[in-house]
Order: sequence, then C-alpha cells, then structure tokens
Amino acid sequence: MTDMVQATTGPSAARVSDMYRWAQLAIGVAAMVMIANYQYGWTFFVPDIQKTFGWDRASIQWAFTLFVLFETWLVPVEGWFVDKYGPRIVVLVGGVLCAIGWAVNAQATTLNGYYLGMIIAGIGAGGVYGTCVGNALKWFPDKRGLAAGITAAGFGAGSALTVAPIQAMIKDSGFQTTFLYFGLGQGIIICILAFFLLAPKPGQVPNVVANAALAQSRRNYQPTEVLRQPIFWLMYFMFVIVGAGGLMVTANLKPIAVDWKVDAVPVTLIGMTMTAVTFAATIDRVLNGLTRPFFGWISDMIGRENTMFIAFGMEGVGIWMLYLWGHDPIWFVILSGFVFFAWGEIYSLFPSTCTDTFGAKFATTNAGLLYTAKGTAALLVPLANYVQQSSGHWDNVFILAAGANILASLLALVVLKPWRKAVVAHSTI
Repeated sequence: MTDMVQATTGPSAARVSDMYRWAQLAIGVAAMVMIANYQYGWTFFVPDIQKTFGWDRASIQWAFTLFVLFETWLVPVEGWFVDKYGPRIVVLVGGVLCAIGWAVNAQATTLNGYYLGMIIAGIGAGGVYGTCVGNALKWFPDKRGLAAGITAAGFGAGSALTVAPIQAMIKDSGFQTTFLYFGLGQGIIICILAFFLLAPKPGQVPNVVANAALAQSRRNYQPTEVLRQPIFWLMYFMFVIVGAGGLMVTANLKPIAVDWKVDAVPVTLIGMTMTAVTFAATIDRVLNGLTRPFFGWISDMIGRENTMFIAFGMEGVGIWMLYLWGHDPIWFVILSGFVFFAWGEIYSLFPSTCTDTFGAKFATTNAGLLYTAKGTAALLVPLANYVQQSSGHWDNVFILAAGANILASLLALVVLKPWRKAVVAHSTI
C-alpha cells in the first residue's frame, strides 16, 4: 500500500500539471462568485421587503436563517454524491435550484413564499459551495489552506462588484425585478461552469505535506467514523461560536447602520466617497474574500491552530471595537471591514483542518459535515434580532459575539492543537 493519500478511488492516472490543477480551482472559484449574492446580497432586500409588506424584521430574517440552514445541513448529503459520482451533476443541479429560488422570491407576497424561495436557493448554493471546496481540498493536498481559502474567497468577495448594481436596481426597478434578474443570471452561469468541473484521479495530485507545524493524517476516515470522533465536535463547537458573530453582522449590516443612523452618511476613504452602508458592504466583501486565502496560506506555514488563535482573537477585538466606535460612520466602515477580515477565514481554516485530520478520500462529505456548523450558527441570527428588539440596542449582541471569539481563540491553542496532534500521530492508513 502506498503512503500517498488519494482523493478518489479508481484507475491510476498520470500526474497533472500545476496549471491544470489551478484551472480546476479557477472554475470552482467562478462558481462560488456566482452563489455569493444569494447570501451576501440578502441584506439589501430586507428594508424594502419590510416597507412593502409591513412584517417585523426578525420574521423576515428567518428567510436568511432558513437559507443558511439548507445551504449547510444538506452539504454532507450533496458531498456524498460528489465523492461517489463527481462534482459536475451536483453543481449543475445547484445552479438550477439557485435560479428557481430567487425567481420564487420575485413572486412572493407572503413570508412563507420568501421562506420557500430561500430554502430552494440554499439547497442549490450549498451544493455548489460544498462541491467546490471539497474539490479544492482534493486537488491541492500540498496547499490545502491556500486552495480552500482561494475557493472560499470567491464566495466571500464574489458579491463585492454587485453591491452598487443590486442597490441601484432595487431603487430603479424594485426588489422583485432584482431578485428575478440576478437570480436567473447567476444560476445560468453556474450551470455552464458545471460542465468543466472534474475530480482528481489517483496519481494526479502530489503527496500530503508533512512538517512540524502541519499535522496531516494518512488515514482516510469514513464519514460515520468522523462523527464518532470527539475532536470533530470540538471543531464543530468552535465553528458555531465564531460563525454566529459574522453571520449576525452579514444579515444585519444595513439594519445596524440604520439603527445607528450612519447608513446614509457619506464617507470618503482612499479617494472614494460612498454612503457608509454601501462603502462598508463593498469593503467588507473584498476583505472577507482576501482573508480566506491569506489566512489559509499562513496556516500552511505556521499551522492551523496557531492561525486560528491569531484570527479569532482579532475577530473578538474587532467586534468589541465596532461596538464601542461603530456609531461614527468612518469607524463603522473601517471596523466592519476589520471584523469581516478576521471572520471569513473560518471557511478556509476549518475545511483544511478537517481534511488534515480525517484524510482526503471523503473530503467533500467530511468537510460538509463540519460546514453544517454554519447552519447551526445561523439559528442565532433571529435570536440576535429578538435580543436587539427587547433591549432596543445591539450592545448585548456585540458583547456576546466578542466573548465567543475570544473563547474560540483560546480553545484553538490550548485544546485543539495538542489534541489534534495526538489524533494524527495515532492514525494509520
């Protein structure tokens, strides 16, 4: 038996060029860009939905929560299909569902209608997301953090260029038309990209990396085995508490800005002038994308847990500073960007840590199991709205989110690092 961990089973093939691997990664990134607005564009529709129908904000935000739940909790099932049948069919179906989901939103006149539309879009986006991240982990066992980070960056930063167009179309043509046009356009492009996605065959990719800072297992754990590993549940808990704070800001960026009366204030930074909420949303998406390959690359060099300690600590401090100074429009823009920069890396660090620990063969399914933590975290988004409504301010929400990130930072260094090292050391093929 070879000591090389292969991503798939089947006949051996010749080693492919790095250019071929990067081309596969680029296709995955492009597909991720196309699903970004289904999550990150939602915040711009909420005020108009509320104004049109008169529903309270917390009820509307359940649509966002349902999107994230179905985007995440079905990824292990979709990952199983990918690991067994390849990435193409799952991404193709995902693109169709994404288009249908926002088309349903365009026609919805009830809360249940929006819930249904976002559930359909969530299933589609989850299929695309899980497939592309899993494929990146398989193609790049030598650069898992960087590859997962670049792929996740497509999702984090993919909506940056469409922040202003979406807001402009909502203003000029209405939010229903915007749902329809953007939903259909993005879904069609996803379907086209699906035909070019391939999974690696045994022999096509390099060996796993072994160094003092980066513990990587040579054993391929079955998904049912992973669920029985206590260390998996520690990673899951950390993912939940870090993810909740970022999702709360993602879903409520504009409502927070409105409540703090900074949303429409012009802000000039780096030679550009925009309203605070537009500027924040744009820079947030860029930084939320850049952080994923950046911290993924850092983790390939200094280790996953050391990187988590730094990033999660930054996130906790950033949320606390946003709470203290965010009522100033300039600081709102700067600090919201810092928060997103310190948060988005969870989508590169956790998948690569999971695959390092449990092997590459079932990477899509196993990373998908861990990714469901994002759905669990999303359950706290409406809770944040209820806490805000009951108190009349966002203070308690920000304090809890900051504390959760500091806790995760300490857990990464003090508990996860030595525990995972022991687990990997005792793993055998």
